[in-house]
Amino acid sequence: MSAYHFAPSPDLSTQECNFANWVNGFSDKEIQTIIDIGEKYYKKEATVGGQEKDEDISRIRKSEVSWIDLNNETTWLYDQLAYVTRQLNGQFFDFDLYGFVEHMQYTVYRPDGDHYTWHIDKGTLKGAPRKLSIVLQLSDPSEYDGGDLEFFVSPEPIKARKEKGIIYAFPSWVLHRVTPVTRGTRRTLVVWVAGPKFR
Repeated sequence: MSAYHFAPSPDLSTQECNFANWVNGFSDKEIQTIIDIGEKYYKKEATVGGQEKDEDISRIRKSEVSWIDLNNETTWLYDQLAYVTRQLNGQFFDFDLYGFVEHMQYTVYRPDGDHYTWHIDKGTLKGAPRKLSIVLQLSDPSEYDGGDLEFFVSPEPIKARKEKGIIYAFPSWVLHRVTPVTRGTRRTLVVWVAGPKFR
């Protein structure tokens, strides 16, 4: 389990919102490096919390994941994503955060209907709840169809912008989904930011 502690977030005028984004957080070369790292780690079928052994959850979630830990090869990635996360937290959420206390999840959605139905990112860590979910878009939108990240924060779902390198941050209790991929492959990097329990 990775443990990457944050410096305090900047004290900016916090605007309440359900999600926020940051564009151009990583260059094309850096994104390719992230993909190369994710691809070399062992990938397995994604699971969901509370899943029973050998339970078929493909109606709920279908994708492959690998886990990128904090090491000499990935320190720059943790540093860069921590910087963006701190900026977004300071501007839009103002949560009390510890930092990343789980490995980063490299996720691959393939064109045979890979998806993730409506869910929240509750997590299972005791004493350090997930407070912010961070999603880095690694694929160019021309590379796939479907695979929309959507937020259920209004009467109609809101689609996240599809841009290579865009980073979305949102409270981990926000209901969200990834619609089925119908062509090509969607790749993302997901990480959760933990902090003290809300009071």
